[in-house]
Amino acid sequence: MDRLRCYACGATTSESDRYRCSCGEPLWLDTDPTGFEWPADTDRSMWRYSALLPAVTPTGLAASAGGTPLVRTDRLDGDVGATVSVKYEGSNPTGTFKDRGSAVGVAMAKTGTVATVSHGNMARSMAAHAASAGLDCLVFVPADVPQERLSLLARYDPTILRIEGEYGRLYEASLRLGRAHDIAVVNSDAPARVAGQKTTGLEILAAFAPSVPDAIVLPVSSGGHASGIWKGIEELFAAGVVTERPRLYFVQAAACAPIAAAWDRGETTVAPVDGGETVAYSIANADPPSGNRVLAAARRTSGGVLAVDDDAILDARRTLSERTGLFVESACATALAGARALGRQRAFEPDDEVVLVATGTGFTERDLATPSVSAPTVPLADLDDAVAARTD
Repeated sequence: MDRLRCYACGATTSESDRYRCSCGEPLWLDTDPTGFEWPADTDRSMWRYSALLPAVTPTGLAASAGGTPLVRTDRLDGDVGATVSVKYEGSNPTGTFKDRGSAVGVAMAKTGTVATVSHGNMARSMAAHAASAGLDCLVFVPADVPQERLSLLARYDPTILRIEGEYGRLYEASLRLGRAHDIAVVNSDAPARVAGQKTTGLEILAAFAPSVPDAIVLPVSSGGHASGIWKGIEELFAAGVVTERPRLYFVQAAACAPIAAAWDRGETTVAPVDGGETVAYSIANADPPSGNRVLAAARRTSGGVLAVDDDAILDARRTLSERTGLFVESACATALAGARALGRQRAFEPDDEVVLVATGTGFTERDLATPSVSAPTVPLADLDDAVAARTD
Protein backbone atom coordinates (compact mmCIF):
# COMPACT_ATOMS: atom_id res chain seq x y z
CA MET A 1 0.00 0.00 0.00
CA ASP A 2 1.30 3.49 -0.86
CA ARG A 3 2.22 5.52 2.19
CA LEU A 4 1.22 9.16 2.48
CA ARG A 5 3.33 11.88 4.09
CA CYS A 6 2.62 15.41 5.27
CA TYR A 7 4.99 17.96 3.75
CA ALA A 8 4.60 20.23 6.80
CA CYS A 9 4.97 18.02 9.88
CA GLY A 10 6.34 14.82 8.34
CA ALA A 11 3.61 12.54 9.74
CA THR A 12 2.80 9.45 7.66
CA THR A 13 -0.26 7.27 7.15
CA SER A 14 -1.27 4.26 5.08
CA GLU A 15 -4.93 5.26 4.93
CA SER A 16 -5.29 5.48 1.15
CA ASP A 17 -8.46 7.59 1.20
CA ARG A 18 -6.88 10.36 3.27
CA TYR A 19 -6.18 13.76 1.74
CA ARG A 20 -5.29 15.66 4.91
CA CYS A 21 -2.91 15.20 7.79
CA SER A 22 -4.18 15.59 11.34
CA CYS A 23 -2.30 18.92 11.36
CA GLY A 24 -4.65 20.10 8.61
CA GLU A 25 -2.18 20.21 5.73
CA PRO A 26 -2.47 18.14 2.52
CA LEU A 27 -0.75 14.79 2.18
CA TRP A 28 1.24 13.50 -0.76
CA LEU A 29 2.58 10.09 -1.75
CA ASP A 30 5.78 9.24 0.11
CA THR A 31 8.33 8.57 -2.63
CA ASP A 32 11.83 7.22 -2.01
CA PRO A 33 14.09 8.66 -4.75
CA THR A 34 17.18 6.77 -3.56
CA GLY A 35 19.06 5.40 -6.56
CA PHE A 36 17.07 7.34 -9.15
CA GLU A 37 18.99 8.17 -12.32
CA TRP A 38 17.86 9.91 -15.46
CA PRO A 39 16.13 7.26 -17.61
CA ALA A 40 17.97 6.06 -20.69
CA ASP A 41 14.92 4.60 -22.44
CA THR A 42 13.20 6.29 -25.36
CA ASP A 43 9.71 6.52 -23.85
CA ARG A 44 8.64 10.14 -24.25
CA SER A 45 5.54 9.97 -22.01
CA MET A 46 5.44 10.85 -18.31
CA TRP A 47 5.83 7.14 -17.53
CA ARG A 48 9.48 7.47 -18.43
CA TYR A 49 9.76 8.49 -14.77
CA SER A 50 7.90 5.45 -13.44
CA ALA A 51 10.63 4.94 -10.81
CA LEU A 52 9.23 8.04 -9.05
CA LEU A 53 5.56 7.19 -9.67
CA PRO A 54 3.13 4.74 -8.05
CA ALA A 55 3.47 1.14 -9.20
CA VAL A 56 0.58 1.05 -11.65
CA THR A 57 0.26 -0.04 -15.25
CA PRO A 58 -1.14 2.74 -17.44
CA THR A 59 -3.38 1.74 -20.32
CA GLY A 60 -5.32 3.58 -22.99
CA LEU A 61 -5.24 7.36 -22.76
CA ALA A 62 -3.18 7.31 -19.56
CA ALA A 63 -0.21 5.76 -21.35
CA SER A 64 0.11 8.80 -23.64
CA ALA A 65 0.02 11.55 -21.01
CA GLY A 66 3.01 13.84 -20.61
CA GLY A 67 6.06 14.08 -22.83
CA THR A 68 5.06 17.61 -23.83
CA PRO A 69 7.44 19.89 -25.76
CA LEU A 70 9.73 22.51 -24.27
CA VAL A 71 9.72 25.28 -26.87
CA ARG A 72 12.58 27.78 -27.00
CA THR A 73 10.81 31.13 -27.49
CA ASP A 74 13.53 33.68 -28.25
CA ARG A 75 10.93 36.28 -29.29
CA LEU A 76 9.86 36.52 -25.63
CA ASP A 77 13.36 37.15 -24.27
CA GLY A 78 13.06 40.93 -24.49
CA ASP A 79 9.72 40.90 -22.66
CA VAL A 80 11.10 38.98 -19.70
CA GLY A 81 14.74 40.06 -19.66
CA ALA A 82 16.03 36.49 -19.75
CA THR A 83 16.32 33.41 -21.98
CA VAL A 84 12.77 32.09 -22.20
CA SER A 85 11.31 28.67 -23.02
CA VAL A 86 7.70 27.51 -22.77
CA LYS A 87 6.61 24.08 -21.54
CA TYR A 88 3.49 23.57 -23.65
CA GLU A 89 1.04 21.32 -21.83
CA GLY A 90 -1.62 21.78 -24.51
CA SER A 91 -0.23 18.74 -26.33
CA ASN A 92 -1.53 16.37 -23.64
CA PRO A 93 -4.40 14.08 -24.73
CA THR A 94 -7.18 16.47 -23.65
CA GLY A 95 -5.11 19.62 -24.04
CA THR A 96 -4.19 20.23 -20.40
CA PHE A 97 -1.62 19.34 -17.73
CA LYS A 98 -4.52 17.80 -15.81
CA ASP A 99 -4.02 14.65 -17.88
CA ARG A 100 -0.87 13.88 -15.90
CA GLY A 101 -2.80 13.70 -12.62
CA SER A 102 -5.84 12.02 -14.15
CA ALA A 103 -3.63 9.32 -15.64
CA VAL A 104 -2.27 8.34 -12.24
CA GLY A 105 -5.53 8.91 -10.37
CA VAL A 106 -7.57 6.71 -12.69
CA ALA A 107 -4.86 4.04 -12.88
CA MET A 108 -4.76 3.86 -9.06
CA ALA A 109 -8.55 3.70 -8.65
CA LYS A 110 -9.63 0.60 -6.78
CA THR A 111 -13.34 1.08 -7.49
CA GLY A 112 -15.48 1.16 -10.61
CA THR A 113 -16.29 4.86 -10.27
CA VAL A 114 -14.07 7.92 -10.12
CA ALA A 115 -15.14 11.47 -9.35
CA THR A 116 -13.83 15.01 -9.27
CA VAL A 117 -14.84 18.55 -8.36
CA SER A 118 -14.07 20.83 -11.29
CA HIS A 119 -15.52 23.48 -13.56
CA GLY A 120 -13.33 22.88 -16.59
CA ASN A 121 -10.13 21.18 -17.58
CA MET A 122 -9.88 18.67 -14.75
CA ALA A 123 -13.47 17.55 -15.24
CA ARG A 124 -12.89 17.00 -18.95
CA SER A 125 -9.61 15.22 -18.33
CA MET A 126 -11.05 12.89 -15.69
CA ALA A 127 -14.05 12.04 -17.84
CA ALA A 128 -11.83 11.21 -20.82
CA HIS A 129 -9.42 9.04 -18.82
CA ALA A 130 -12.28 7.24 -17.08
CA ALA A 131 -13.90 6.51 -20.44
CA SER A 132 -10.62 5.13 -21.76
CA ALA A 133 -10.23 2.89 -18.68
CA GLY A 134 -13.84 1.69 -18.73
CA LEU A 135 -14.76 3.37 -15.44
CA ASP A 136 -17.80 5.42 -14.55
CA CYS A 137 -17.11 9.08 -13.88
CA LEU A 138 -19.01 11.50 -11.67
CA VAL A 139 -18.30 15.23 -12.09
CA PHE A 140 -19.46 18.04 -9.80
CA VAL A 141 -19.56 21.44 -11.52
CA PRO A 142 -20.89 24.84 -10.38
CA ALA A 143 -24.41 25.67 -11.47
CA ASP A 144 -23.21 28.63 -13.55
CA VAL A 145 -20.63 26.70 -15.58
CA PRO A 146 -20.62 27.95 -19.21
CA GLN A 147 -22.64 25.81 -21.61
CA GLU A 148 -19.61 25.44 -23.88
CA ARG A 149 -17.71 23.66 -21.12
CA LEU A 150 -20.63 21.36 -20.40
CA SER A 151 -20.85 20.44 -24.07
CA LEU A 152 -17.18 19.51 -24.23
CA LEU A 153 -17.44 17.52 -21.00
CA ALA A 154 -20.57 15.67 -22.06
CA ARG A 155 -18.80 14.11 -25.05
CA TYR A 156 -17.15 11.62 -22.69
CA ASP A 157 -20.51 10.59 -21.16
CA PRO A 158 -19.82 11.19 -17.46
CA THR A 159 -22.55 11.81 -14.90
CA ILE A 160 -22.58 15.60 -14.51
CA LEU A 161 -24.13 17.23 -11.45
CA ARG A 162 -24.49 21.02 -11.43
CA ILE A 163 -24.24 22.22 -7.84
CA GLU A 164 -26.13 25.18 -6.45
CA GLY A 165 -24.91 26.84 -3.28
CA GLU A 166 -21.39 27.51 -1.99
CA TYR A 167 -19.20 25.62 -4.43
CA GLY A 168 -16.12 25.85 -2.19
CA ARG A 169 -17.78 23.56 0.36
CA LEU A 170 -18.06 20.81 -2.21
CA TYR A 171 -14.40 19.83 -1.84
CA GLU A 172 -14.96 18.36 1.62
CA ALA A 173 -18.41 17.07 0.69
CA SER A 174 -16.97 15.12 -2.25
CA LEU A 175 -14.48 13.33 0.01
CA ARG A 176 -17.26 12.34 2.37
CA LEU A 177 -19.37 11.09 -0.53
CA GLY A 178 -16.41 9.13 -1.88
CA ARG A 179 -15.96 7.26 1.39
CA ALA A 180 -19.71 6.66 1.77
CA HIS A 181 -20.26 5.36 -1.78
CA ASP A 182 -16.93 3.67 -2.53
CA ILE A 183 -15.92 6.23 -5.16
CA ALA A 184 -12.32 7.19 -5.91
CA VAL A 185 -12.33 10.99 -5.65
CA VAL A 186 -9.43 12.60 -7.55
CA ASN A 187 -9.65 16.28 -6.73
CA SER A 188 -7.11 19.02 -7.36
CA ASP A 189 -4.70 18.05 -4.58
CA ALA A 190 -5.40 14.33 -4.32
CA PRO A 191 -2.09 12.57 -3.60
CA ALA A 192 -2.41 10.52 -6.81
CA ARG A 193 -3.05 13.64 -8.88
CA VAL A 194 -0.10 15.51 -7.40
CA ALA A 195 2.12 12.48 -8.06
CA GLY A 196 1.24 12.61 -11.75
CA GLN A 197 1.52 16.37 -12.04
CA LYS A 198 5.02 16.45 -10.62
CA THR A 199 6.19 14.97 -13.92
CA THR A 200 5.86 18.44 -15.48
CA GLY A 201 8.80 19.46 -13.31
CA LEU A 202 10.71 16.23 -13.94
CA GLU A 203 10.48 16.77 -17.70
CA ILE A 204 11.59 20.39 -17.44
CA LEU A 205 14.64 19.54 -15.38
CA ALA A 206 15.48 16.58 -17.60
CA ALA A 207 15.63 18.96 -20.57
CA PHE A 208 18.29 21.05 -18.79
CA ALA A 209 20.23 18.21 -17.14
CA PRO A 210 22.79 18.15 -15.68
CA SER A 211 22.09 21.82 -14.85
CA VAL A 212 18.67 23.30 -14.01
CA PRO A 213 16.76 26.35 -15.26
CA ASP A 214 17.15 29.40 -13.08
CA ALA A 215 13.40 29.88 -12.68
CA ILE A 216 10.06 28.26 -13.51
CA VAL A 217 6.97 30.47 -13.73
CA LEU A 218 3.48 28.96 -13.74
CA PRO A 219 -0.17 29.77 -13.01
CA VAL A 220 -1.55 28.63 -9.67
CA SER A 221 -5.10 27.88 -8.61
CA SER A 222 -5.69 25.11 -6.06
CA GLY A 223 -1.96 24.55 -5.66
CA GLY A 224 -1.88 20.90 -6.71
CA HIS A 225 0.25 21.36 -9.82
CA ALA A 226 2.55 23.82 -8.07
CA SER A 227 2.97 21.37 -5.19
CA GLY A 228 3.71 18.53 -7.54
CA ILE A 229 6.42 20.42 -9.42
CA TRP A 230 8.04 21.38 -6.13
CA LYS A 231 7.85 17.77 -4.93
CA GLY A 232 9.47 16.51 -8.12
CA ILE A 233 12.32 18.98 -7.77
CA GLU A 234 12.92 17.94 -4.17
CA GLU A 235 13.01 14.27 -5.18
CA LEU A 236 15.58 14.95 -7.90
CA PHE A 237 17.66 16.94 -5.43
CA ALA A 238 17.47 14.13 -2.85
CA ALA A 239 18.50 11.62 -5.52
CA GLY A 240 21.54 13.73 -6.33
CA VAL A 241 20.79 14.07 -10.05
CA VAL A 242 20.51 17.86 -9.61
CA THR A 243 22.53 19.97 -7.21
CA GLU A 244 20.48 23.17 -7.42
CA ARG A 245 16.82 24.08 -7.27
CA PRO A 246 15.18 26.46 -9.75
CA ARG A 247 13.29 29.38 -8.24
CA LEU A 248 9.55 28.77 -8.42
CA TYR A 249 7.27 31.71 -9.17
CA PHE A 250 3.51 31.28 -9.02
CA VAL A 251 1.06 33.66 -10.69
CA GLN A 252 -2.62 34.38 -9.98
CA ALA A 253 -5.25 36.60 -11.55
CA ALA A 254 -5.56 39.79 -9.50
CA ALA A 255 -9.35 39.47 -9.26
CA CYS A 256 -8.97 36.23 -7.28
CA ALA A 257 -5.53 35.97 -5.70
CA PRO A 258 -5.62 34.59 -2.14
CA ILE A 259 -2.14 33.02 -2.32
CA ALA A 260 -0.54 36.17 -3.70
CA ALA A 261 -2.28 38.22 -1.00
CA ALA A 262 -0.88 35.97 1.73
CA TRP A 263 2.58 36.19 0.15
CA ASP A 264 2.43 39.99 0.08
CA ARG A 265 1.49 40.00 3.77
CA GLY A 266 4.42 37.74 4.60
CA GLU A 267 2.12 35.05 5.98
CA THR A 268 2.51 31.27 5.92
CA THR A 269 -1.20 30.48 5.65
CA VAL A 270 -3.73 31.45 3.00
CA ALA A 271 -7.09 32.97 3.91
CA PRO A 272 -10.14 32.62 1.63
CA VAL A 273 -11.17 35.69 -0.37
CA ASP A 274 -14.30 36.87 -2.13
CA GLY A 275 -13.06 36.33 -5.65
CA GLY A 276 -14.12 38.59 -8.50
CA GLU A 277 -14.69 37.91 -12.18
CA THR A 278 -11.61 37.31 -14.32
CA VAL A 279 -10.78 36.13 -17.83
CA ALA A 280 -8.60 33.52 -16.14
CA TYR A 281 -11.71 31.59 -15.09
CA SER A 282 -9.86 28.28 -14.73
CA ILE A 283 -7.63 29.51 -11.90
CA ALA A 284 -10.16 31.63 -10.00
CA ASN A 285 -9.97 29.59 -6.79
CA ALA A 286 -10.96 31.74 -3.80
CA ASP A 287 -10.05 29.08 -1.19
CA PRO A 288 -7.14 26.97 -2.56
CA PRO A 289 -6.77 23.69 -0.63
CA SER A 290 -3.00 23.58 -1.19
CA GLY A 291 -2.39 27.30 -0.82
CA ASN A 292 -0.13 26.94 2.22
CA ARG A 293 1.95 24.37 0.37
CA VAL A 294 2.43 26.85 -2.49
CA LEU A 295 3.73 29.47 -0.08
CA ALA A 296 6.19 26.92 1.30
CA ALA A 297 7.36 26.01 -2.21
CA ALA A 298 7.96 29.63 -3.14
CA ARG A 299 9.90 30.37 0.06
CA ARG A 300 12.03 27.24 0.03
CA THR A 301 13.10 27.82 -3.57
CA SER A 302 13.67 31.60 -3.13
CA GLY A 303 10.87 32.29 -5.59
CA GLY A 304 7.63 34.15 -5.05
CA VAL A 305 3.92 34.59 -5.71
CA LEU A 306 2.38 37.50 -7.58
CA ALA A 307 -0.87 38.62 -9.18
CA VAL A 308 -1.51 40.16 -12.61
CA ASP A 309 -4.60 41.93 -13.90
CA ASP A 310 -6.84 40.87 -16.78
CA ASP A 311 -5.41 43.39 -19.24
CA ALA A 312 -1.92 41.98 -18.68
CA ILE A 313 -3.26 38.43 -19.05
CA LEU A 314 -5.02 39.14 -22.35
CA ASP A 315 -2.00 40.97 -23.75
CA ALA A 316 0.22 38.04 -22.79
CA ARG A 317 -2.19 35.63 -24.45
CA ARG A 318 -2.07 37.60 -27.70
CA THR A 319 1.71 37.77 -27.51
CA LEU A 320 2.04 34.01 -27.09
CA SER A 321 -0.07 33.43 -30.19
CA GLU A 322 1.51 36.11 -32.36
CA ARG A 323 5.15 35.63 -31.40
CA THR A 324 5.42 31.94 -30.51
CA GLY A 325 2.53 30.28 -32.33
CA LEU A 326 1.21 28.87 -29.05
CA PHE A 327 -2.52 29.37 -28.49
CA VAL A 328 -3.25 29.01 -24.78
CA GLU A 329 -6.25 29.58 -22.56
CA SER A 330 -6.31 32.84 -20.63
CA ALA A 331 -5.36 31.20 -17.34
CA CYS A 332 -2.12 29.92 -18.91
CA ALA A 333 -1.14 33.36 -20.14
CA THR A 334 -0.72 34.48 -16.53
CA ALA A 335 2.71 32.78 -16.66
CA LEU A 336 3.98 35.24 -19.31
CA ALA A 337 2.19 38.17 -17.70
CA GLY A 338 3.83 37.28 -14.40
CA ALA A 339 7.25 36.78 -15.97
CA ARG A 340 6.98 40.20 -17.58
CA ALA A 341 6.20 41.73 -14.19
CA LEU A 342 9.14 39.89 -12.63
CA GLY A 343 11.35 41.15 -15.44
CA ARG A 344 10.35 44.72 -14.65
CA GLN A 345 11.29 44.01 -11.04
CA ARG A 346 14.71 42.78 -12.29
CA ALA A 347 14.15 39.33 -10.82
CA PHE A 348 16.14 37.80 -13.70
CA GLU A 349 19.59 38.23 -15.17
CA PRO A 350 19.85 38.42 -18.99
CA ASP A 351 21.50 34.98 -19.14
CA ASP A 352 18.99 33.33 -16.78
CA GLU A 353 17.10 30.36 -18.21
CA VAL A 354 13.41 30.91 -17.44
CA VAL A 355 10.69 28.35 -18.21
CA LEU A 356 7.05 29.39 -18.49
CA VAL A 357 4.50 26.62 -18.02
CA ALA A 358 1.60 26.99 -20.45
CA THR A 359 -0.86 24.71 -18.72
CA GLY A 360 -3.42 24.16 -21.49
CA THR A 361 -4.61 24.85 -25.00
CA GLY A 362 -6.85 27.77 -25.85
CA PHE A 363 -8.92 25.79 -28.33
CA THR A 364 -11.35 24.64 -25.66
CA GLU A 365 -12.02 28.10 -24.25
CA ARG A 366 -14.89 30.34 -25.22
CA ASP A 367 -13.15 33.48 -26.45
CA LEU A 368 -14.98 36.64 -25.44
CA ALA A 369 -11.91 38.85 -25.54
CA THR A 370 -11.06 38.62 -29.23
CA PRO A 371 -12.76 41.19 -31.49
CA SER A 372 -14.58 40.10 -34.62
CA VAL A 373 -12.22 39.51 -37.51
CA SER A 374 -12.69 40.89 -41.00
CA ALA A 375 -10.74 39.65 -43.99
CA PRO A 376 -10.97 40.85 -47.59
CA THR A 377 -12.58 38.69 -50.23
CA VAL A 378 -10.38 38.59 -53.33
CA PRO A 379 -11.36 37.23 -56.75
CA LEU A 380 -8.87 34.60 -57.89
CA ALA A 381 -8.04 36.73 -60.95
CA ASP A 382 -6.95 39.58 -58.67
CA LEU A 383 -4.84 37.46 -56.30
CA ASP A 384 -1.48 38.65 -57.65
CA ASP A 385 -2.45 42.28 -57.07
CA ALA A 386 -3.71 41.52 -53.56
CA VAL A 387 -0.49 39.77 -52.57
CA ALA A 388 1.60 42.59 -54.05
CA ALA A 389 -0.45 45.18 -52.18
CA ARG A 390 0.14 43.30 -48.91
CA THR A 391 3.92 43.32 -49.36
CA ASP A 392 4.26 46.90 -50.58
